[in-house]
Amino acid sequence: MYICLCKGVTDHKIRQVVEDGARSWREVREVTGCGTQCGKCACSAKTITQHAIKDTLIASAEDLAYAI
Repeated sequence: MYICLCKGVTDHKIRQVVEDGARSWREVREVTGCGTQCGKCACSAKTITQHAIKDTLIASAEDLAYAI
């Protein structure tokens, strides 16, 4: 689903940026440009970013458990 119409950013793109290493809304915004034009998408994009970061960190913690 498109989150930022101004920059053409989807929720999938936000999740992909987080999977690629972004760990904050600022980093996602810098990579995608999301929320930098009209700003109407910022709240939704921040929420998606927070959930994506949480999911990514939980997944990496589960991978670490198997390494022990």
